[in-house]
Amino acid sequence: MPALSKILSLRAVGQVRHYSAAAQSQLRDILGQQLSAIKEVGTFKAERIITSSQSTQITVQGSEKRILNFCANNYLGLANNPEIVAYSQQLLERYGAGLSSVRFICGTQDIHKQLEQKIAQFHGREDTILYASCFDANAGIFEAILTPEDAVFSDELNHASIIDGIRLCKAKKQRYKHRDLADLEQQLRSSDARLKLIATDGVFSMDGNIAPLARIIELAKKYNALVFVDECHATGFFGATGRGTEEYDQVMGEVDIINSTLGKALGGASGGYTTGPAELISFLRQKSRPYLFSNTLPPAVVGVGLKVMDMLLSSSELSQRVQSNTQRFRDAMTKAGFTIAGENHPICPVMLGDARLASNFADQMLTRGIYVIGFSYPVVPQGKARIRVQISAAHTEEEIDRAVQAFIEVGRGLKVIK
Repeated sequence: MPALSKILSLRAVGQVRHYSAAAQSQLRDILGQQLSAIKEVGTFKAERIITSSQSTQITVQGSEKRILNFCANNYLGLANNPEIVAYSQQLLERYGAGLSSVRFICGTQDIHKQLEQKIAQFHGREDTILYASCFDANAGIFEAILTPEDAVFSDELNHASIIDGIRLCKAKKQRYKHRDLADLEQQLRSSDARLKLIATDGVFSMDGNIAPLARIIELAKKYNALVFVDECHATGFFGATGRGTEEYDQVMGEVDIINSTLGKALGGASGGYTTGPAELISFLRQKSRPYLFSNTLPPAVVGVGLKVMDMLLSSSELSQRVQSNTQRFRDAMTKAGFTIAGENHPICPVMLGDARLASNFADQMLTRGIYVIGFSYPVVPQGKARIRVQISAAHTEEEIDRAVQAFIEVGRGLKVIK
């Protein structure tokens, strides 16, 4: 019997064993114990299965009843916008499902260049480079541009993708206390690095608070440093016209490097980018590993980005609406007695403290038709569990009021408020 036929016949009767059976058993035991510990402390993250498109009203597996969604990054409510979906379908039919290539071989279509140009126009920058995600954009920039002669100064609460990206580079790595400008200045003052790069989130996604960008830029000018900002939770909806944290803090055009995403407010599909000086973007096309070794964005996803950019370049109505909705929710929840962290941002963390309480609270909200998620350690620090509510331009005033009422009912039942 040929060797392959023998193996296949043995598999059919269950007689083939993995050569690594003992090692795999050990792995299962180790991970199983850790999973049990996670469940024991109430921080296990189960995934609810959505059976509809992403929207303010969704259905979940096991029920046909529509529930209100207050936990998506769908800030502008465009994830299932009919006009955007139709345009994406047009590009899918014209340009195909994908490119089966990285950009520099045969993976660049005219629509990729158009989207990069429109993003640069939106931010008022010289050029843009697209990535599969903003995680890839963050993974690809620090290693590419920083050497052992350089130094990067990172806010201690920066997003995991910034932290991981910085780990890949060979520059001197320094963390400053969260939004602590005195600590940042002391570190800048004592550095003799060739290039100094300050890296910060524009908006910190777990707390909804905002980087003191104007003062960071002042320090950057004083100590001849560059400023990098991750704008994933700001682009398209934060600031008067949705231009993000630098618009909010009235320093438009003064940030050196902006990384952001197409996967949140800008249609909710996928994709990320770096926008900034032309020389930087050209250099990243030569040296940024996630760009060089990852497939290009598929045409349908590019279509989403193009249509959203057209909408944002022509009107700021949606960004103004999400700001109005945010104010309505924050005011009502604060009046009811809840502690809402962060600043006037659509990320509205309802602080509860205890992990089990946050999980139980979210479950009880679901029974009232409100879909929210409890966040606990290790996503947030120990003792700072919360329900993170996210407001969308697509929420109606009635939907916001209904969510607030559900919070009040559950909060009183669990003795969070009186």
